[in-house]
Amino acid sequence: MGGSKPLDDGATAEVSPNGDEKALAVSHQVLATTAKTASKKPRIDCIDGCRFALVFPIIVGHFVRFGTNNRILLKLLTQENVLVGGFFIISGYVSGYVATNIGERKADEKKLKEPELFFWQKVMSYYPLHFLISTAFAPLFVLVDRWQKNPWSTTNFHALLNYTLMQAWFPSEAEIWNPPTWFLSALTFANALMPTMVLPQVAGLSKHGLKNLVGGLTAFSLLQKLSYSQAWQYHCRGGFTCKTNAPLLWNMTRFHPIGALIEIAMGIATVRDVMLDDNVERSKPVTNPAWLFLASYASLALRITPHLNLNDAIIRSAVFVPLYSRFLTTMHRDCMAERPSAITRFFGSKTMVWLGSLAFPMFMIHGPLGQLFYKKAVATRLWGKIMPQKFFPIYLLLVLLSGHVLNEGFVKNKFVQRMSARAAQILAKHTRGMLRDVVDEN
Repeated sequence: MGGSKPLDDGATAEVSPNGDEKALAVSHQVLATTAKTASKKPRIDCIDGCRFALVFPIIVGHFVRFGTNNRILLKLLTQENVLVGGFFIISGYVSGYVATNIGERKADEKKLKEPELFFWQKVMSYYPLHFLISTAFAPLFVLVDRWQKNPWSTTNFHALLNYTLMQAWFPSEAEIWNPPTWFLSALTFANALMPTMVLPQVAGLSKHGLKNLVGGLTAFSLLQKLSYSQAWQYHCRGGFTCKTNAPLLWNMTRFHPIGALIEIAMGIATVRDVMLDDNVERSKPVTNPAWLFLASYASLALRITPHLNLNDAIIRSAVFVPLYSRFLTTMHRDCMAERPSAITRFFGSKTMVWLGSLAFPMFMIHGPLGQLFYKKAVATRLWGKIMPQKFFPIYLLLVLLSGHVLNEGFVKNKFVQRMSARAAQILAKHTRGMLRDVVDEN
């Protein structure tokens, strides 16, 4: 879930808050060496524009119960745990596109030469905004802890987990302070493995190997979801939400960094299949990506069926992620055609690319803003009550405007970008050898 500036070859761009691992910024200009000819990778603005179509329904889903009583709408719009799988797929898709070579079964050696620098550049592409929002709203988060009568040791532990991005490893604490930031916690673990254990190995696979990898990862991911479902239930019975009687098991299923790594690796394998297309494959007609886009989002409608209302975990791994991955590869190929489809042009339009640039700031700020208006302990003290349903569109507008302000005033700020780049270099220097064997030059 990223910012707005296209990535290009070099450390400064990599560490800006518009880093590719945030999901989602595929506007980049990295050098790719294919055969003996050096050429720049084409921009793929349509992928960049997809970010908003993922983040907005997630934001809506987190607080829509305060905006409507319509049971069908609530069933459809409270499946944010399904859609977040798309974030991890796009994170892998973009990382694979940026850090591996087109037409070659190898990674970009220049980018992965210093694994520690690669890792810290990724982290510093999203950590500054996380730090800013966490610190700005820290008084609120601490007060909530106090109102819940948590001891100071618990509050300190929450602060430690939040600032070190370790919360996803603790299922009982994964949603502390700013709950959506568990995504960054899981992503940070995956980033640590990217430069040495994931990207080079996946980049070395043939198309056949990539298909086998995606199939194996899908089966492994689904096995985890089946294990959870067997321990609880496969279907969502009752109300518009599925209140599990085993919340820690559910948190392990949806938040665990290993599960995130699997989906990110699937995204890398998916984009590599497109990057290895030969001239014959590139000349083949491309299916209209609109059908796959509609099919992937239509999987959410299973919730309102009488017999296929599967839980979020099953829908995510068995239906949404495979369809959404296919949508991305189809649109990727379509954007290189002479006459791209309407949906490809739509997601690549200036408006959607601009909205996509707001996705990460909106994702980061919507939780704290939602707590101000809808968390009972906070809202009743500030406003005397939880905000009424008619306020919900205003809340969404505030999230959009706040995202724009954060993007323009902080994410794109040159000073912040320089400081982030410098921090990544310093951290890489002091952690040299953390991700590789290093021969002591002395």
